[in-house]
Amino acid sequence: MTVLYSSTVTEIGELVPAFIAEGMLVFFGESAPEELRTFCIIHKVEHAEGQVKEGDQVSIDGNVFPVLAVGSVANDNLYNLGHLNLKANGNTTADLPGDVCIPQVELPAVKIGTKIEITRS
Repeated sequence: MTVLYSSTVTEIGELVPAFIAEGMLVFFGESAPEELRTFCIIHKVEHAEGQVKEGDQVSIDGNVFPVLAVGSVANDNLYNLGHLNLKANGNTTADLPGDVCIPQVELPAVKIGTKIEITRS
């Protein structure tokens, strides 16, 4: 298994639970502007190498989900800003250019210290 991306959650915005309830996790690197922090999961990048594509896996504290779709700017956003819109909507085509879609599942709780990994088998 190849690790493409790994990070650890360092801060959780007050609106994150509402976004989780809607099936969406919005991640942003530690350089996130103040106006975005209320609805973002701020994380510290530990490893970043390779482009995310369909068939890869996203792991959130050991909860593993297959990547079904990757928007056209999702990789640029992830690697340049630490920004990831992870949507548990089951779509096989991303609605928005920055989306990464996984199956329609209940998303796990995220806390400070949560580990995020994107891997390829």
